Amino acid sequence: MATLIAKEGPATTDRPKNGIVWLAAWPVLAVFVLSNAVTPLYVVWQRELGFSSGVLTAIFASYIAGLLGALLVAGVVSDRVGRKPVLLPAIGLAMFACVLFATAGSVAVLAVARLLTGIAVGATVSAGMAAVTDIGGSERKRLAALAASAAMVLGAGFGPLLAGILAETAPGPTVTIFVVEIVVLASAFVVVARLDLPAGAGGRGPWIRVPAVAPGGRTAVLLGIAVFAPGITGTSFVLSLGPSLLAQVLGTTNRMLAGALVFAMFLGATGIQFAVRRLRVRAVLLGGAGATVASMLTLLLSLSLSSLPIFAAAAVLAGIGQGLGQLGGLTAISASVPADRLAEANAAQNVGGYLPAALLPLSTGFLSDAIGMTGGATTFAVVVIAAAITGGVLVVRRAPGGQATARA
Repeated sequence: MATLIAKEGPATTDRPKNGIVWLAAWPVLAVFVLSNAVTPLYVVWQRELGFSSGVLTAIFASYIAGLLGALLVAGVVSDRVGRKPVLLPAIGLAMFACVLFATAGSVAVLAVARLLTGIAVGATVSAGMAAVTDIGGSERKRLAALAASAAMVLGAGFGPLLAGILAETAPGPTVTIFVVEIVVLASAFVVVARLDLPAGAGGRGPWIRVPAVAPGGRTAVLLGIAVFAPGITGTSFVLSLGPSLLAQVLGTTNRMLAGALVFAMFLGATGIQFAVRRLRVRAVLLGGAGATVASMLTLLLSLSLSSLPIFAAAAVLAGIGQGLGQLGGLTAISASVPADRLAEANAAQNVGGYLPAALLPLSTGFLSDAIGMTGGATTFAVVVIAAAITGGVLVVRRAPGGQATARA
């Protein structure tokens, strides 16, 4: 009996600690619900306000601009003064963005709301993910990386699904989702306020800077960016121009379908992370590069055949590519970067990923206005294929075969 108790005791103790790690990831999920909730609503605003595909991608790019701006500050501030002073204002800013979306009557208001959303997401990517790692501690680094990454992609997918359903079934297609999201964010605010997070480590140097990475973690960040950037650029295309492509090329404007498509994309990104959690980082990153190439080839096939099911497959493959690149990068970073530099390293990976995710869809939007949606999407796919292949080659050459597993 004593032996049985001794064996069961640690497992029983571990379960609540593991649960706290997942609870710490809730604010990440809550903020990321807002990040893409607008995707199925773009066609509504586009019809009501009368703007082009180029303007639509400019609105999307304002989100990336806010996110990148936050990444220049949030990682440094979070490591120096603590996670809560960054996370709590970020959640409040997300709530204010919800109010702007719900009352938007112009392109300018939509752009400002997306900018504020990007700032909130950038702060959460830096401080929120680092907070999950803090709660996990040294014994649960892999679980923390999985929880933070899964919360990010699951929230990013659930937001547009919920928005699409509410837009089709509830009154106020561009209002109800943001009322619901304010409630979700309020719960996240309470969670952050009650988490036992460490104080900042202090430090010197400028507060606003391009995120720097400790020498031992530079290869990890580089490899993460090499795979994560093409993957998230592929999903950004679906988020920004996917509804327009559905309407112009594939002949459907159903908002619930647009939201479900994005949800399936990020469900793939979430599920694949659990499926590969026992693989080594090198294999995860190579899988991410391969999935992104397959996604873009499938996108080209869907355009050639004007096939909605094939386009849906391309979206899911894009999600898998992003999920693998994200998990591989985060796992490598958490294993090689000191805790007091972790948020800044996370920020560096995300700057490298989100920058092309803004520029390529933005360029594609204006190119599509000039040569048509099919021509613009084809050009986009070719560029992303080249980037993903380059990332895969870099992983083969630089990633050590014995690098840590992604297992939680």
